[in-house]
Amino acid sequence: MRPKTCFIRLTATVAIFALSLLATNRCAAGEKVLHAFSESAKDGRTTVRGWAADATGNLYGTTREGGAHASGTVFEMTPVVGGGWTEKVLYSFTEKPPNAYYPDAGLIFDAAGNLYGTTEAGGTSNFGTVFELSPVKDGGWREKVLHSFAGADGSTPYASLIFDGSGNLYGTTEVGGAYGYGTVFELVPGTGGTWTQKVLYSFTGTHGTNPYASLILDASGNLYSTTQTGGAYGHGTVFELIPSKGGHWTEKILHNFNNPDGTYPSAGLIFDTAGNLYGTSVEGGTYNLGTVFELTPTGGGGWTETVLHSFGGADGSTPSASLVFDSAGNLYGTTGGGGTGSCGQYQGSCGTVFELTPATGGGWTETVLHDFARDEVYFPYAGVILDAAGNLYGTASSGGSGKGCGKPHCGAVFELTPLVGGGWTETVLHNFHTQPVDGYDPEAGLIFSPASRSSKTP
Repeated sequence: MRPKTCFIRLTATVAIFALSLLATNRCAAGEKVLHAFSESAKDGRTTVRGWAADATGNLYGTTREGGAHASGTVFEMTPVVGGGWTEKVLYSFTEKPPNAYYPDAGLIFDAAGNLYGTTEAGGTSNFGTVFELSPVKDGGWREKVLHSFAGADGSTPYASLIFDGSGNLYGTTEVGGAYGYGTVFELVPGTGGTWTQKVLYSFTGTHGTNPYASLILDASGNLYSTTQTGGAYGHGTVFELIPSKGGHWTEKILHNFNNPDGTYPSAGLIFDTAGNLYGTSVEGGTYNLGTVFELTPTGGGGWTETVLHSFGGADGSTPSASLVFDSAGNLYGTTGGGGTGSCGQYQGSCGTVFELTPATGGGWTETVLHDFARDEVYFPYAGVILDAAGNLYGTASSGGSGKGCGKPHCGAVFELTPLVGGGWTETVLHNFHTQPVDGYDPEAGLIFSPASRSSKTP
């Protein structure tokens, strides 16, 4: 049975580039809203996946709905001299196949400055697409559908894409494939701007089902991620795909989840410098409110799972996003629920930003950096990212000062800044609202492109 959709559908993976964003200033932080979306949403609503940033510090993201045709947008946020941010809609999707629409995932850049992403719907068969946005001379952007999924080759891609060193794209589809349980696919660029899609693996059930998260690559070209469900106990897996001669790939299950070691992992993974994997599970753990886990390679090709932290409610619950490291080896993440903040009928379930610090002699210590509440922003379903100065950036699907989206508030983009002497300050960088129209429910995380590894400077 599929886990709680309210948390699974709204998660976001942190980009594979997150390990490159190493913070050196760790004091403490607060929140700052960059942008708030609204319901009428000519610039989009319901941001569902990650963001990218170019070398000048601009942020790029998607909204699943809203925009000129109420079918989602790609937007850019630019820092303004003296403070603040300006939002601009780069592209509005149209809900009419074979057009792409409903972009759930975040974006990635190539070396030429083109953006790539996925939509859960649209395309020739209305099973979703992979698309490219290219800048044009007049300052606009041109969209091109690179692949339309047909079901047998995958359906409903929710996760962000990744590149390998040769310029090939890799991603997952939650369903579809040979057995209907989802796929891992590759897109290879050809001559004349064409792309060829290949299914690398179709999930079978016992080897995992419903791969919702993004992939990561190791130095040998192996792919890693999670499945929400399936596996030996039906509670999800961590898997590896290994390439072999002739273009074939072999799947290997690294871990089958079975409470209390975590259940229903919906986020992607990250590596540390020693080759250990880290991730989150939406449920499971001591209190069945989710975990942070580590997988350590052992002799003979096996892996050992260790639960680093079990959430207990007051410190957060249902972590559904990927983690990020700083340069000192501390982990940062979000929980979509839990905490002690008050947010209307969701008393004590507004979400948190947390840090896990390795302790001397083993173990990890958790610290809640920020507890969200109704009077600011709340429900940070997606993860956070770090800039070089140690500031954290993320999105919250509700709260803020925006109005008119069928609920008390429309969501926001926030920043957490470390303070000298300890603590963190939260700043809302943008509140989403209906007037002016700019979408609402930003439920995706933020990502930096590889070129944007310094703190933002207008």
